[in-house]
Amino acid sequence: MSDSENSSNSENATNIGGKWYSGITQYQWLVLIIASLGWIFDVFEGQIFVASMRDAMPNLLGGVSPDSPEVRSWNDMAFGSFLLGGAFGGVLFGMMSDKIGRSKTMIVTILFYSLFTCVTAFANAPWQMVVLRFFVAMGVGGEWAVASAMVAEVMPLRSRSVMSSIFHASSVFGTLLATAAGAFIVGNPALGENGWRWGFAIGAVPALLTLWIRWKLREPDQWVKAKERAATDTTQQAGRLSELFVGANLRSTIVGVSLASIGLVTFWGIHIYGKNALMRKTEDAIVESVGATNQTRAEILEEHKAEVKRAEMWSMVLNTIGGGLGLILFGTISNRLGRRGAFILYHAVAYGMVIWLFKYLIPNPETSASTLSLVLPVFGFFTLGMHAGYAVYFPELYPTRLRGTGAGFCFNMGRLATAAAFFGFAAMANPPRAIDKGLTLAPLYLLGVVVVLFGKETRGQELPD
Repeated sequence: MSDSENSSNSENATNIGGKWYSGITQYQWLVLIIASLGWIFDVFEGQIFVASMRDAMPNLLGGVSPDSPEVRSWNDMAFGSFLLGGAFGGVLFGMMSDKIGRSKTMIVTILFYSLFTCVTAFANAPWQMVVLRFFVAMGVGGEWAVASAMVAEVMPLRSRSVMSSIFHASSVFGTLLATAAGAFIVGNPALGENGWRWGFAIGAVPALLTLWIRWKLREPDQWVKAKERAATDTTQQAGRLSELFVGANLRSTIVGVSLASIGLVTFWGIHIYGKNALMRKTEDAIVESVGATNQTRAEILEEHKAEVKRAEMWSMVLNTIGGGLGLILFGTISNRLGRRGAFILYHAVAYGMVIWLFKYLIPNPETSASTLSLVLPVFGFFTLGMHAGYAVYFPELYPTRLRGTGAGFCFNMGRLATAAAFFGFAAMANPPRAIDKGLTLAPLYLLGVVVVLFGKETRGQELPD
């Protein structure tokens, strides 16, 4: 099927009533699948560090306790480096996608994050882990910018928000893959202290996806037409970063960067620590069951390392399942409440969930594991679900010739704010515990409610040319 036929089908589907999925062509489904697979592996490469951070960094530091200030400091630096790399790569590859095409740039980004994740398996010092996280993140940040623009451009209006939400929601499979790797590879006693290295080594697998991309994907019609206009009109050149800060684009850029900054700071500073809820409960239960002994708490937990790791990964699964539902439903909710209304709902409820979980439930020894298991999916729904809004909303803010640049800039500049926060935590003599970090950052959700009020509403509008 040709691109023109796809475009025609898209236009027809836009003007015909019915379900969001009616009229979607085979090629459009293929684009969604390939973009989602790229994003799944993208997220896996980021989350494999989260799943192994209590194993890898202590090992690189010579066997110190996972809860030591030294480990927390190096892990915060690794997070900061990852976020800086994502910001740089997101802008660079977003601009590249506007200039040379979506599918070509997607191949480059996937090869980038696959290679450097695999190389991380051979790290021998904490600083090497920090540096390699930067390069992994360059590909991670770039892939999202390219894939989100491509999904938006290929889908018809009626389906676009839901398909973009599905695309972003596929990230949960990347987290679940990382969780499985954490439980069965990183935490596998048979692999010893180097189990985390095998977790990173499998990061080479996504490179195979590039063969399918090269074979099947074509550039969207909107991008091709924008490229043709740029050839004859110097004012229509693609990928000009400076144009994000002039005219109507300035307002969109400020709102987009602000929303992404809030979402990414709270994701890395709050959402991911949902994984600690059942882990801490299990640690306390293990120490209590051992009773009086000459062993320290750290020594006791080291003997039950596999059990603690399973509890940590189960928390991560519950948190991720709830987050996945929140991501999938963002498109539907935003079609009913508008893009701004959906963002307001997610931010406001997320604030309440963080206060409830981190201030009252987790610190309370009377809170049961079953209660935490019920609350974690709801916590994940609202603290992660808003991220689908970036895939839905940001491509709607910019014309085709700036779509990859604009979406990539907004989403990935949010990583700079997050990097600054984590480098700040790392510089502290005694970096804050996860629960304290979460409570400190929680008011950012309320700021998000205010920020989105300044954004324009794009529900029901065609993508700007």
